Amino acid sequence: MTNPDVLVIGAGITGAAAALELAQSGASVEIVDTYGPAAMASGWTLAGVRQSGRHPAEMPLAQAAVAGWPTLAERLGGETHYRQEGNLRLACTEAEIAHIKGLVDSHRAQGLDLDFLPTLEDVRTITPALSDRVMAASFCPTDGHADPNATVASFIAAGARHGVRLSTGEAVERFETQGGKIVAALTATRRITPGAVVLAGGVQVNRLLEPLGAAIPFRITIVTVIRSTPTAPILKPVLGTAGAVFAARQEWNGRLRFTSGSEPFVGTLTERDGRPFAAPNIRRLRDTIDRVGAVLPPVLDCEIEAVWGGLLDLTPDALPVIDRAPGLDNLVVAAGFSGHGFCIGPVTGPLAADLALGRPPRLSLEAFRFARFNALDGPAAPLTLHG
Repeated sequence: MTNPDVLVIGAGITGAAAALELAQSGASVEIVDTYGPAAMASGWTLAGVRQSGRHPAEMPLAQAAVAGWPTLAERLGGETHYRQEGNLRLACTEAEIAHIKGLVDSHRAQGLDLDFLPTLEDVRTITPALSDRVMAASFCPTDGHADPNATVASFIAAGARHGVRLSTGEAVERFETQGGKIVAALTATRRITPGAVVLAGGVQVNRLLEPLGAAIPFRITIVTVIRSTPTAPILKPVLGTAGAVFAARQEWNGRLRFTSGSEPFVGTLTERDGRPFAAPNIRRLRDTIDRVGAVLPPVLDCEIEAVWGGLLDLTPDALPVIDRAPGLDNLVVAAGFSGHGFCIGPVTGPLAADLALGRPPRLSLEAFRFARFNALDGPAAPLTLHG
């Protein structure tokens, strides 16, 4: 397909969801990805599906997404392994208890069903295996988690049934522009001439945006991700902490997946078996195991199956960009999700599609414009919770 109505760059959850929406709206669509579906952020993620811990501007997107997740597998005609089993955010110090209380109060004011659990006994009614290091927690019963690879594969398959073409192992190297529009996207082997472009390539988007003067001012950080072999059920909700120092969940297949907090990425993105790989360091691996094991001791008896690093495109305010690129009417950018884009992918993809098709977006995108970076002042926002 050399002249699709819309070219989608990136086969993660946002790109795949955008492609499906575009095709269902009657557009011809091609997805191009350097590696393959869910090869980067969407596959690296903890895969939490949560509203709790969201920035107020992002809450409408998260609430809309969570409302749709229970029926998403049916709509896609494929598996997501979605489980709505809640999200616990733990407090282990008096300062963290105060933080959690403030979170509960602010989210309740936004209409979110979020409970404060003031004692360890209360928290253990949700997760009995927690250690006595835990003092209190918040609990959002409508949060949950899903399988990231299965979900993206289901979006891709649904898109294919609507005519979406997927081209993998191919990178868009640069754009040609004319008259304020993208007129061509060039790979190593061909020239694609789309009517519009949706750029949803995660940490790699600035490689294409910088020559256009439209780069997103994000920093790339890394989280360590550890996955165990299948084990007996010990954890239903997703676990997080007041300080975002780790997060954990148990997958539908019994494997535990837990992650560190984030730190600046100073390594090199390489390839392993044809997939991108960012190696975490041994210190971070040890620290992650110690932190998770201190509050969930059964994980220390599990066998490690895999370890990897997940790269985050962390913007100054930890909010994504969902907007047309400055000065380019037919280039829509959906990136900068700052480690918490998986849950909202089924909503942000269609929002990007709205822009690509020239439709009014179904939800407000005012907080996610490029122009906001011109007014930002002060220190960069910290990562409050990822997954």
